[in-house]
Formats: sequence, C-alpha cells, structure tokens
Amino acid sequence: MSLRRSARVQSKPTPEKEAPNGSIAEKAAPTKKRGRKTKASEDIASTTISQNGEPSQAELDSQNMPPPPATPLNKRRKLAKKDSTSKPPPFTPTPSAIGLMTSTSNLGQNYSTGDIDDASPPPNRPAEPHHTNATLITPGGTPLEPYSNFEEASPSKKPPTTTTSKTLLDEACAHLVKADPALKSVVEKHHCRIFSPEGLAEKIDPFRSLVSGILAQQVSGAAAKSIKNKFIALFPAEDCPTGFPPPTLVAKTDLSVLRTAGLSQRKAEYVQGLAQKFSSGELTVAQLLTGTDEEVFSSLIAVRGLGAWSVEMFMCFGLKRMDVFSTGDLGVQRGMAAYKGRDVKKLKNSGKGGKWKYMSEKEMVEVAENFRPYRSLFMWYMWRIEDVDTQAVEDN
Repeated sequence: MSLRRSARVQSKPTPEKEAPNGSIAEKAAPTKKRGRKTKASEDIASTTISQNGEPSQAELDSQNMPPPPATPLNKRRKLAKKDSTSKPPPFTPTPSAIGLMTSTSNLGQNYSTGDIDDASPPPNRPAEPHHTNATLITPGGTPLEPYSNFEEASPSKKPPTTTTSKTLLDEACAHLVKADPALKSVVEKHHCRIFSPEGLAEKIDPFRSLVSGILAQQVSGAAAKSIKNKFIALFPAEDCPTGFPPPTLVAKTDLSVLRTAGLSQRKAEYVQGLAQKFSSGELTVAQLLTGTDEEVFSSLIAVRGLGAWSVEMFMCFGLKRMDVFSTGDLGVQRGMAAYKGRDVKKLKNSGKGGKWKYMSEKEMVEVAENFRPYRSLFMWYMWRIEDVDTQAVEDN
C-alpha cells in the first residue's frame, strides 16, 4: 500500500513555486538535446567569435540563430600540415652581397649629382663591352683609367670603338631590343644606373671589393657590414691611403688577429690568401684592367674563397664589363623562365643534389647568346622581370 501511494505522489505535477514578491516564477525550459560536440570544439568556436567581435554563443541562442559554421579540427590539422611541407625556393644572394661588394666605389671629382643646374657632368671617355669600363684604384691610391686599356690594344693609339661612356648604355639597350622587341617595355620601364655615365664614373678599389664579397658570404647584409667595419678598424688609418687596409698589411697580419673582427677561420684564410696574391704581384690591378674577360675570370677563380658567382658579380658590377653572364644566380634563372613565358610559381625543384633549378644552364646560355656582347645588361633586366631587388646595387 505504501509503495502505491509513493508512486502516486511522484507522478503528481510539481506545484509552481511562489517568488518572494508573490509572483509565480517561470518554469525552467526543458533541456534541448543537441548533437554530439566535443568540449574542445565548443571552446575554439566561442573563442574565435569573441576575438572577432561577433555575437557570443549565448546571444545567438537567445535569438534562435544557428551558430556559424566552424572548420572541423581534423581539416585544420590537415591544412596546417600541408602548408608546413611546402618549401619555397631559396633566395638569391644578389641584393645584399652585391650591395656590399659595390659599396667600395668612390665617385670622381667630375661626378654629376644629376641636378639640372649641375655644370660638372661625368667624364666622357671611350668604352668597350669586353673590357673594364670602371676606373680602378691601386692599393696605393693611384687611379687607373680604363681607356688606357683600349689604347694599348690599338696599334694606332686610337680607341678601337666609337662607343663612349656616355653612349654605352643607349647602344646596349638598343641591341637588346633589336635582338628581341618583346624586351622594349621592360627596358623603357627600368633605367640601369650601373652602366650609365654616372655609374661608369665610379672608382673601384678591386682588393676592397673582393674582400667585401668574401665577408658577405653566408651572412646577412647587416652582419657583413659590421664585420667589415671591425676589419677596417684593426689597422691604423695612417697606413690605409685608400681608407681600406692595403694587401701588404693584411698579408702579414696573423689569422688570430683577423678573427677578432668576427671572421671565421676559413674566411680569415681566404682574405689573407687574397692579400698575399696582390702583395706578391701574382694578381694586379693592371691585369684586371687590361685582361680579356676569360683572362680576368681565370685569374680570379684561382683565388681560394672566390667562387664563380662572386667573380661574375665583381666583373659585372665592379669592373663594369658588359658581357658577363651568370647561370648560377637563382634570380637570373627565375627571370629567364618568366621571360620565356613559364609560370615560375608552378616550377619544381628539378635540379640534382637538391639544387633549385628554374631553367637548365644549357638553355640559359643558348638564350643569352642572342644578346652578346651585352649579356651583363640582359642579366640585369632578367632580375627586373621578376622584381629581384637590386636597389642596393643601384644606390652604391
């Protein structure tokens, strides 16, 4: 009997409770069953909404609005994993390394500022694509003019060409456009200051430029500048007539002293070895001025620590030789691939040994052959096609 009574009592509806003010309190809404949802996903969804300034989950429920769709966690993980495995191509060292290498130049007294009222234009002298067109400074500070090279090559003591430092860039650009009219737009858009009359008026200290190139290897531009300044500070200013320590002084300096400037053991050996070649006369400024492209390249590549890329960049931007072409520069590879109409974003690493290749060296040489004897300028425009930053080169 007691069991039956207790069952009847439990089955009766619960009476409404009276609130303290005498009103009847509302009955609690029945709990609504929802689909299975992990606590982690609810926390992520609510956190995302609050961070974006959108309505919270409680506000959406009160307005009977469905929650915004959330990306499942497993999809997020897959996307993140996919992004992490995609490896971009390595960056070309062109901007910082060349900038440091060419920042050694000094402007001559006749250098024009470019102002309209400047009465001192850059000097106009003979120029020739296969010869050094920059004035070079000896370790003692003596300038060697490039046109003496042309006079030595001519029995009549007259320059073998009518091209001058004032007309060299215009003639080279005209040659590129004639070889391929499709280059006209990029040539007109970008002015190559390097081979302009102002660029050819720069004076280059070869030893300083080559040492700077070694210091810039495998370090950032800021680190290379810091090391270079410390290196210069190792030597008394009165012993450096050009503002940079001469080869004879560097050659007899202990490696341990050179390393205090931040050089690694190997770089210290490279710099000292280069200094020894200059001080012994095995490598001279006159050779760099009067030698053919092949002779200059061979003499520099024999120096320990100078690779093909470093030598090619020095010959192009330091010596201002017009027919230098580098197949190992990644920016040139990428620009040439785009120049030939290929989608460089879809190209993969097809090189052997893990080296990135946008175009084979054989094809690059064949394409560039049409632009002799101005392949240096053609190479510069290949950088411009893919917007490789060469501002460091132009500024210096």
